[in-house]
Amino acid sequence: MNKFYVYMLVTKRKNNLLSYVGYTKNLRKRLFLHNNSKGAKFTKGYKWTLAYSKLYSSKSRAMKEEYSLKHDIKKRRKIKHNFFKNENSNTTSL
Repeated sequence: MNKFYVYMLVTKRKNNLLSYVGYTKNLRKRLFLHNNSKGAKFTKGYKWTLAYSKLYSSKSRAMKEEYSLKHDIKKRRKIKHNFFKNENSNTTSL
């Protein structure tokens, strides 16, 4: 059985949180590629963090969900907001 992940990455550019959505069989390897300028052209040159991932049992289902997430601006905004909120709560000051 093949497994596919739909994922969303976030990065900070200037004062904005940007996101990138994709699908892959190997999430760890794909994140490594994005962070080493071997991923999509849009992701080159920035440090990306995994904000969301979901596992699917078929490639076609993952591709449909990827398309849906890419076009669902409200859901992406919510994921970014929750990620940013959790990042700030996990930060400790010295």
